[in-house]
Amino acid sequence: MFDVMILIAQASSLALIAAWLATGVWDNLRHPSVNETYTAQVLSMARMAQEYPAEHAQVAHRAIHGRALQRLAFRIVVAAELVAALVLWAGVVALLMALAGTATPEIARTIALAGALLFTAVWGAFLVVGNYFSYWFCHEGAQNTHYQMTLWGMANMVLLVAA
Repeated sequence: MFDVMILIAQASSLALIAAWLATGVWDNLRHPSVNETYTAQVLSMARMAQEYPAEHAQVAHRAIHGRALQRLAFRIVVAAELVAALVLWAGVVALLMALAGTATPEIARTIALAGALLFTAVWGAFLVVGNYFSYWFCHEGAQNTHYQMTLWGMANMVLLVAA
């Protein structure tokens, strides 16, 4: 019974991050300007230039001002999120199949772990790239979200391998 409860917990936890990310991907596909605008702001370091001109002057060489490159970066992010969301949902299905006895828990957890790793990698990459563009100066809310999502993904990975 304990093994069944672990699979239920793993499937439920993974379904939550899959649903969260799928919602974000859906919004990025339907309304790209909502998040693409902020991606461009981070890459161009526009807010930092306005609010912290002295600090911006020291790292301004990092800024990307070309709209084509900014749009490409956003598309790459959305593609990575889409792949992660699809693998997460495949992991949820595999865990449910393991509960039903039609898949092995090891295979299900492997797929689920791959999804959780992709989820964590997306948000960890935001932290690394965001740090390069000094987004902690003017996009603290985004940075906090990225930390939280990275931790949520890591928690799922721990839950998946702890069984």
